[in-house]
Amino acid sequence: MTGTPRRSGPVPVPVAAAVRFRAACPDCRGRFELAAGALRLAIGAGPRTTFYSFTCPECGSAVRKPAGERIIELLTGGGVRTLRLHTALR
Repeated sequence: MTGTPRRSGPVPVPVAAAVRFRAACPDCRGRFELAAGALRLAIGAGPRTTFYSFTCPECGSAVRKPAGERIIELLTGGGVRTLRLHTALR
């Protein structure tokens, strides 16, 4: 059976002049759209330290999800605030 592959992670939603992202909460299963200001992106040295986060507007849970290269590209291109994590050199 063929069809459109399911995407995991935020997908930009074109809305007039503001970029919004579709997201879902793993706790309450709510699905909603978030403005770039509601998301945070942390880019670390590897997959365990590279993630995006937001607070679920429906249940208030803090949500943290892994961010691969494509999600990083979408979020940074959409104006999401980004924190680059790096370790101190000795």
